[in-house]
Amino acid sequence: MRHAVLPDFAEITKTEPEKKLLVCHRRKGGRNNQGRLTVRHLGGGHRHHYRIIDFREDKLLAGKVIAIEYDPNRSARLALIQYSDGERRYVLATTGMSVSGQVASTPEATAAEGNRIPLRTIPEGSNVCCLDLNPGRGAQIVRSAGATAVLMSKTDKYAQVKLPSGEIRFFLLDCRAKIGTISNAEHRYESLGKAGRNRWRGRRPKVRGVVMNPIDHPLGGGEGKSSGGRPPVSPQGKPEGVKTRNRKQFSQKLIVKRRK
Repeated sequence: MRHAVLPDFAEITKTEPEKKLLVCHRRKGGRNNQGRLTVRHLGGGHRHHYRIIDFREDKLLAGKVIAIEYDPNRSARLALIQYSDGERRYVLATTGMSVSGQVASTPEATAAEGNRIPLRTIPEGSNVCCLDLNPGRGAQIVRSAGATAVLMSKTDKYAQVKLPSGEIRFFLLDCRAKIGTISNAEHRYESLGKAGRNRWRGRRPKVRGVVMNPIDHPLGGGEGKSSGGRPPVSPQGKPEGVKTRNRKQFSQKLIVKRRK
């Protein structure tokens, strides 16, 4: 355990999740509906429930943060919001959120920490997260711990946003985003310290293809140690590291600068 670097969970204010916002989360062990293995190295793991998260945040009422909670399904923390009509919902927490803080997603909401508003009303140079790719679709990108994007400029129809990967892309001004940076930014420094902690998370051991037999992997076989004699490939023989993005899809024209 000398190499373990774990979070202190100091920001967590509530340990028991909201029961009405939980659903059963059954593990499939990387298998599809026919029982065939489609994703390797998955299985086991500690039992947990899935938290129902409001990625759209389309409730046009002011809300109050009543708790910051841990979510076993993602790297970010969750904020439990209670709206003025009494309804409670989970949203992704930002670094500046705290208990008793106010959040809103109404059209007249200001560009304050935690508010989710259209890009047209956000000042240039602001840090944003939880962006829509299309208006009304809900938060689809910039959702992991410590992630943030920068609103660089705006035109009559589009806003230019720099994403965490370094990619610069156009978004419609009607797309909505949350002001701030996703919580738990120290997640990048986390070191689990032992293999067992990976097993608790449902990650099984990985075996290199070059140490397998030829029947099990294209890189297997050979006398003694062998590098396979061919470029790295998956167990199905597909080359690794080859870009799979379709260059003809519509969103290609919205990318100003490719990621690093």
